[in-house]
Amino acid sequence: MTEPLVLGIETSCDETGVGIVRGSTLLANEIASSVDLHARFGGVVPEVASRAHLEALVPTLHRALEKAEVKLADLDAIAVTAGPGLAGTLLVGVAAAKSYALALGKPLYGVNHMAAHAAVDILEHGPLPQPCMALLVSGGHSSLLLVEDVTSEVRSLGSTVDDAAGEAFDKVARVLGLPFPGGPHIDRAAKDGDPNFVPFPRGKADDGTFDFSFAGLKTAVARWVEARERAGEPVPVADVAAAFQEAVADVLTKKAVAACKAHGVDDLLIGGGVAANSRLRALAAERCEAEGIRLRVPRPGLCTDNGAMVAALGACLVEAGRTPSEPEFPADSSLPITEVLV
Repeated sequence: MTEPLVLGIETSCDETGVGIVRGSTLLANEIASSVDLHARFGGVVPEVASRAHLEALVPTLHRALEKAEVKLADLDAIAVTAGPGLAGTLLVGVAAAKSYALALGKPLYGVNHMAAHAAVDILEHGPLPQPCMALLVSGGHSSLLLVEDVTSEVRSLGSTVDDAAGEAFDKVARVLGLPFPGGPHIDRAAKDGDPNFVPFPRGKADDGTFDFSFAGLKTAVARWVEARERAGEPVPVADVAAAFQEAVADVLTKKAVAACKAHGVDDLLIGGGVAANSRLRALAAERCEAEGIRLRVPRPGLCTDNGAMVAALGACLVEAGRTPSEPEFPADSSLPITEVLV
């Protein structure tokens, strides 16, 4: 069988992503972000994001086809994020994908956003080891997954019990007067700061589970900053950013390595928007090397939400011979990770 040519559509939050892959080869990865529309609100506004997807999806798809130098008729299959995500934004992508699949007579795969974040690494480093551990960290998720087979068997070992890591970055950035989204701005500020400046708390770091909690850390940073401001003292933004970032990276990497050891897994994959954070990457590399664990992290452009990851998972499903989704499959904002294919 020749490698399948698959179109992927991603609209789970604020980025309209369209990717095209041939097997494990990336041909196009076009993104239209609505982040600037949300910046003045300090977070994503679902209705604004949905309208932005409606306007951006078709032009973004046409750019992807042009970049890949293929036509819609050439496609072997279409894949789309069916969940989890924002209900309204998911509906835009799912409706578009169903329309294209019906008009073209192509099989359609409604896929899990989280599994797609793991599958995207095949475009960078080749087939995923079986099994592998996946640490997925973004604005909405902080999860540890045991991936036996990315097309059918993914098990959740732990997740966030309150704020996800990306949410904490956004909220701390707001406290420090940094723009939205907070992750890149805190990362840049932290380069000039002291990660040991304040010993911020490490929530659930040693509780014996693989769950995460960043709400307490966020609150601790806010209270520390407020105390400085009440005292009329300047807030050392770079130092606070570095200390906060260190606390997040410390907990994430510590639990990920512990999960690998507990389950006898030799490969750790890190994905999601926060995987672009420089300190998380460096600390993960350091701890994995110390424990003999192989680390896989896609380049930053493949860590954030994108259509390529959806197309990559779609290609895996086609090659595995999985039955396509039924035409009436729903968009599911709370789709469980155990459901890779709807």
